[in-house]
Amino acid sequence: MTIRFAEPFVTGNELPYIQQAIEQGRLSGDNAFSRRCQALLEDLLDVPRILLTSSCTHALEMAALLFDLQPGDEVILPSFTFVSTANAFVLRGARPVFIDVRPDTLNMDEQQLETLITPRTRAIVPVHYAGVGCEMETILAIGKKHAIQVAEDNAHGLFATYQGRYLGTMGELGCLSFHETKNLTCGEGGAVLLNDPALIERAEIIREKGTDRSRFFRGEVDKYTWVDVGSSYLMSELAAAYLLAQLEAREMIQAQRRDMWHFYASHLSGWAQANDIQMPTVPAHVEQSFHMFYLLMPNAEQRQSLLAYLKENGISAVFHYVPLHLSRMGQQFGGKRGDCPVTEDISDRLVRLPFHNNLTQTDLDYIVDTLQQIVPAEISR
Repeated sequence: MTIRFAEPFVTGNELPYIQQAIEQGRLSGDNAFSRRCQALLEDLLDVPRILLTSSCTHALEMAALLFDLQPGDEVILPSFTFVSTANAFVLRGARPVFIDVRPDTLNMDEQQLETLITPRTRAIVPVHYAGVGCEMETILAIGKKHAIQVAEDNAHGLFATYQGRYLGTMGELGCLSFHETKNLTCGEGGAVLLNDPALIERAEIIREKGTDRSRFFRGEVDKYTWVDVGSSYLMSELAAAYLLAQLEAREMIQAQRRDMWHFYASHLSGWAQANDIQMPTVPAHVEQSFHMFYLLMPNAEQRQSLLAYLKENGISAVFHYVPLHLSRMGQQFGGKRGDCPVTEDISDRLVRLPFHNNLTQTDLDYIVDTLQQIVPAEISR
């Protein structure tokens, strides 16, 4: 039997809520469960308006539309991220400008940011890797100085904070993910956080296929029609029903993940130090979301050997992002080896350990014991 790397967690209220949604006879988006999820998130995060979407990818696509990106505009984003962070803006004709990451948090290196800004730069997209906040004070100051909008890709960091402020709530907008690999899930889903009230009305239109349907349902117009570009970005009511159960259990879910993260950190620190292995860095002014636990091996060979060793012992561990600037698409935008040296280095060395709420203490003990029994440099020979 293999200990799975990721696995969705069920709180117990998902099926009853889905049954309620079915009995209410309204399964399309923006009905009772969607509104409950949005209101709860708005209250918890203190955001003027939050709209559920069918994915974080779609939330990012909405960001590109809301920022009115045009062909030839440039968007600065890390190379070390999921492809959706770039694709959402490329779909509007924008050119991704890849920035390297810091060697400690693996977040956008804010010290390089200003050197990449040109007259064509229209947006900055910090990605809060592993739910550890980017240096938003510096990023926001640079954005303000150059009149560049900021969209936070907060797929990993719901309820995490930077200097006491929730991730995703500091830029003009933020994007969340409720994919099955995330802390709170509905299988596939996301949300856009509209921190700038000026974006709310147009966001509702874009999300409703470019129509003013939301205004019609509020009684503000006597009929709705096509008024802007848009697409179908609504989360279904069945997914929202599942998500509400997860949101209501957030404190229990987060507490379990916090305990798992600290178990790994405390029990592997000596082994990691003895084998020149780097563990996650969480700055003092950041409260993380406990989304993942990773190891940075000394080199690519030891990374591959460790993954194989863990697999042989029934433990599913994985690597993470391949640098976007070195991908086939990234090279079409001018990416080449050497552009983001830290990204290229850490991408070859990173190992993510199993991390989900269904892991038992027996599972965690076994994973740690299995790791502590080996010297990575020896198994790579």
